[in-house]
Amino acid sequence: MLNIFRKEINEYLSSLIAYVVIGVFLTALGLLTWIFPETNVLDYGYADMGTLFTLGPFVLMFLIPAITMKMFAEELKTGSFEILAVKPVAICDIVLGKFLASWAISIIAILPTLVYFFSLYQLASPRGNIDIAGIAGSYIGLLILSAVFTALGLLASSLTRNQVIAFVLAAFLSFLVFTGLNSLANINVWSALAPLLSYLSLEQHYNAMSRGVLDSRDIVYLFSVTVLLLFFTRLKLTSPQ
Repeated sequence: MLNIFRKEINEYLSSLIAYVVIGVFLTALGLLTWIFPETNVLDYGYADMGTLFTLGPFVLMFLIPAITMKMFAEELKTGSFEILAVKPVAICDIVLGKFLASWAISIIAILPTLVYFFSLYQLASPRGNIDIAGIAGSYIGLLILSAVFTALGLLASSLTRNQVIAFVLAAFLSFLVFTGLNSLANINVWSALAPLLSYLSLEQHYNAMSRGVLDSRDIVYLFSVTVLLLFFTRLKLTSPQ
C-alpha cells in the first residue's frame, strides 16, 4: 500500500496538471473570500470565514474529481491495471494506496487556506477576536468531507475507462450526496422518507461540524460513507471486466 501511495504522490506532483488544479482551486477560493463583492469578508465586516466553509465544498466537487479521474480510468484504458493486479499486491492495498494519495493531495490543496485564518486573526478588532473553535471544526469537517469526495472520485474512476466521464460522474455524485439529497428531502412528495434523505445528506453532518460541534456521530457517519465507497470500488475492480 505504501509503495502505491508513494508512486501516486510522486507521479501527480511531478506533473504540471497538479499545480494547475491546485492553483485554480486556491484562486477560486481566494476570489470568493476576498474579492467578489457578494461574498468577500472585507465587505461583510466581521472576522468570519463562513464564505470559505460554505462555498469550499462546492469548489472541492470539481477539484477532487480532477485529482481522482485518472487513478483507475487511465490504467483500465491502457491495460496497466491488469499488470498491477497480477503482482503480489492485494486489490485492497491498491485502492487504499490510491485513496490516501488522492486525499493527501486534497489536503495539500486545502492547507494554504490557513493563510486566510491568520489574516483574519490579525485584521479582527480587537486582534484575535475570531471564533477559533468554529473555524477548527469547519476545517476538520472540510478535511473529512474531502475524504468522502475522494472515495467517490475513485469509485467513478473505476466505473469507466474515460477520464472525462469519470470527472463528470464524480462531480455529479459529489453534488448529489452533499446537497442533492437534502434538496430532495424538501420536496413535499417523500413524506416519511424526507427525514431519512435529510440525514443521509453529507451537508447536514458537515454543517453541524462547521458550527464547531464535533459530534462523534457526524464523524463516524462521514468516515463510514468513505469506507463503504472504497468497498464498492474494490468490488468493482475485482468483478469481471
